Amino acid sequence: MSVTHDEVRRIARLAELEVSEDALPLLAEQMSRILEYVAQINSVPASEAVKPFVPGPDAVRFRADEVKPAPLAFGPAELAPAFRDGFFLVPKLGQFEQEEG
Repeated sequence: MSVTHDEVRRIARLAELEVSEDALPLLAEQMSRILEYVAQINSVPASEAVKPFVPGPDAVRFRADEVKPAPLAFGPAELAPAFRDGFFLVPKLGQFEQEEG
């Protein structure tokens, strides 16, 4: 596949790039080579039987993805200064306000 100078100008305009007339032949050649390479990739047969590449030895298997709670190192009662019946006890907001007077 060959890319023309007009196509290079159009692509450059779409990409909002300024391309000089001297650079057109080189860009057209490079774009043509890129398209030829992509065409070669498309010709490679793809099938469902091809095993996906996983780096590392074949003996490495992925674990099952299981959703389960992660145990805490400490219970929340040990972390909180005040904890009762499964709730954190916090002071009322009014205790933080300064009295006027």
